[in-house]
Amino acid sequence: MRISYQYRIKPTALQVEKIDKTLEMLSFQYNYLLAQRFDWYEQNRCPVDRCPLICHIPELKDKPNYYSQKATLVQLKVDRPWYKEIHSQVLQEVPKRVEKTFDRWLTGDVNGKKSGRPRFKGKGQYKTFTYSQFKRHHFADNKIKLSKIGDVKVIVHRPIPDGFDIKTVSITKKSDGYYVTLSLEDKTVPEIKPDFNPESITGIDVGLKEFLTTSEGETVAIPQHYRKAQKRLKVIQKRVSRRKKGSNRRQKAIKQLGLQHKKVADKRKDFHFKTASNLLKKYDVVAVEDLTRISHK
Repeated sequence: MRISYQYRIKPTALQVEKIDKTLEMLSFQYNYLLAQRFDWYEQNRCPVDRCPLICHIPELKDKPNYYSQKATLVQLKVDRPWYKEIHSQVLQEVPKRVEKTFDRWLTGDVNGKKSGRPRFKGKGQYKTFTYSQFKRHHFADNKIKLSKIGDVKVIVHRPIPDGFDIKTVSITKKSDGYYVTLSLEDKTVPEIKPDFNPESITGIDVGLKEFLTTSEGETVAIPQHYRKAQKRLKVIQKRVSRRKKGSNRRQKAIKQLGLQHKKVADKRKDFHFKTASNLLKKYDVVAVEDLTRISHK
């Protein structure tokens, strides 16, 4: 079984500076690698290989992939030594993210569903970086040791379950502070409960009029958190628009807007968790439209 725990962290002023600088440099590299992909796409998008009315068309260039772009990181640290301040695993996550985003646009995900054209990251839009490997003993005594950043204080509001190992660690910058997300795994815990009651199974269908409807006909209404917050969001958005670009007052208004959006997101997340908890208290197995088991007690 694999689960995720998120904790709030309290970095020092120097650590905040390092985290912000890391995010900024990763944003630059993300945009550079994404531009390489777009350049390849624009030069190779035509399927015609010859034309009698025009001169010879040059040969197609090799498509950039994760491994070719990852190999350029070595030279990157030579040309721009300040990138040595970023851990290698964190830097290697950038071409992986670029490949995932670009491929979803061209070919789609495993179900064939395509995403929109990837966008370049503006200032402050790159908000997460990940350590793909992590040792458990680096998280102890309400502190977590992050390479190139140092020991950061963590508000541990719940302990990590026994038997679970930390697989990856992600640092995220939000409007109200910084958070760490631990991806935990315990291979001894089965994802499907072996002794569930076959009579205690329900199916759910998520819709537009109702948040969900069970196979027994029970419904859960949509709480409309965003609609209820639209009036307040409109006021703050006007405040942002009226402020002069680059001013401190505009930055404060942007922060207020981010906090309000986060408040709506937190309410929605809390509603989702409570709804899932109520279903699992009542049923052993909950299945969605394609009858795939998604949760078990």
